[in-house]
Order: sequence, then C-alpha cells, then structure tokens
Amino acid sequence: MLPFQGVLAAAVTPSRADAYQMDMGAALEVVDFLCGRRVSGIVLFGATGEFPNFSVEDRVRLAQMAIKRSRVPVIINATCACLEEAETIAGHARANGAAGILMQPPYYFRYGAAEIREYLVEFAEGIGNDVPLLLYNLPAYNNAIPVEVAEEMLLEGRYAGIKDSSGDWNYLWRLLQARAKRDFTVLVGNDALFVRGLAAGAPGVISGCACAVPELMIALEEAVRASHDARIVRLSARLDEFMSRIDQFPGPYGIREALSVRGLKMGRRANPLAPATEQIAGEFREWFRGWLPVVQQEAAGA
Repeated sequence: MLPFQGVLAAAVTPSRADAYQMDMGAALEVVDFLCGRRVSGIVLFGATGEFPNFSVEDRVRLAQMAIKRSRVPVIINATCACLEEAETIAGHARANGAAGILMQPPYYFRYGAAEIREYLVEFAEGIGNDVPLLLYNLPAYNNAIPVEVAEEMLLEGRYAGIKDSSGDWNYLWRLLQARAKRDFTVLVGNDALFVRGLAAGAPGVISGCACAVPELMIALEEAVRASHDARIVRLSARLDEFMSRIDQFPGPYGIREALSVRGLKMGRRANPLAPATEQIAGEFREWFRGWLPVVQQEAAGA
C-alpha cells in the first residue's frame, strides 16, 4: 500500500539564527517532533518548506538525513526551475529511500500546457517507476498543472497521484471522479478543503497546518472517517481559527511562529516583516500559547 493516506505534514525548513542558511540539526528536530505526534508521513521542501530558497546540495543533504532519521515515510519535493536540477534531487531521494517524490512544473517563467506536459513526461521517464511520483499543483505560487494534463499523466500511470493545493473544488472533484477509470492517489493540499476532500473520498492530506498542530489535524481526520458530525464541526472551527490567524503572514511564517512557541528552533526568516506585521506576530504568539492547550485537550477527546 502506498504511504499516501491520512495526515502527512508539510514540514518547515528551519534556518540558522545568525544567517538565513539551512539548519540541519533544527530540521531533524522538526522531523522528530512530527514523528512523535503520529503523522502518517512527512513532506520536505514543499511551499511550507520554502524550497526555492535553498540550494540543490542542501536539499539533497537534508533529504538523505531526514529519510534516515524519520520513523514515518518521507516524501521529497524535487521541484526546481530547471529539469536537470529536479532530476538530481529526485535521483538522490530515490537512492536514499524516499517514499515518494513530488513534482511541480518549473517555476518563475510562465509555461503553456504543452510545455508543462513535456516537462512532466521527461521527468517521469528520467526517474523511472521504482519510486512513486506525485504531481504537485500549486497555482497560487507557480504554473498550474492544467487539469487535462494532470488527468493524462495519472490515467497513463506516469504518476501515482497528485497533491492538489489549488483550493479549487472543481479541480479536486474532477480528479477524484477520474479514479473510476484508473486507481491513483488524490491528496488534498489546501487545508481549506481538508474535510470536504476527505468526505468525498480523498485518502489523505498534505498539510502545512499539520506541521504546527498535528494533533488537531489527526483528530479531525479521524472524526471525518468516523462520520462524527458534532466533532467535525467543533474541530473544523478550531482549524478555521488557526488558518485565519496564519493567513495574516506571508508564506509559512505563521507556521514557523507557532512552532517556535512549541519550542522548536526556526532561526532567521528569509525576509523581514513590516513593523505592523511584527506586532501581529507577537500577538499571534501570545494567542497561540493560550489556544494550543485547549485544542490539544479537544483533540484528545477531553
């Protein structure tokens, strides 16, 4: 069975305190933290992991160390701006025992459907089928994978599944329906569609929120599986609270602030926050210190 079900946490990538450089030790502490909280898997170098900010060499090195350290399956995002670098990361991930490899279209420049298809085909052919490949659709930050291209890749068996982070219910639903033609994995990649996607048949989620509050996401997933409506409503409201707070920050900065409150070293940010946002960050940390214990109790069923 492919290890692509349940709650998979999209991990942050901590940096050093004195420079914005990857902190390998702190990153492995994040791996330990997530393994200790029953996530089904860990995803490195997604958007939550700020992958464009780190070198290919550092991504390869951390992937190797994290795969060895983790007690749950580790999926590596190999997305880069060019195909050769993506193949380098994916090749090392495959050799070191990654459970799967994520792939977006190349970023920054805009590419049409034909070029995106060609890129995905060449990547799959270059890596081979001895490790599951997953499409990664994140149009908010990158070129979207047209749904027709995604369907083709999945129905032909070039890719084992897709993480859809678009937040577009029609896109996600179309792929869920396409599984009637061939079995493949559809993972919810946008936490706003977490409950709806699971209820519609998605086997799991790759979640940035699960990096900060895995207890909440796991409890909510279990409630959906058990059709426990009252618990779904209560825990969904908690998730909405958390998401509304972290949406005040750019990228994964809210996730990083939450983890720092939980005692994990996050290090220097890639870019500074405006003074007003720094004030909001302080308010968020104070709010999260009070909010987390209550949510942990509710997630535990207390």
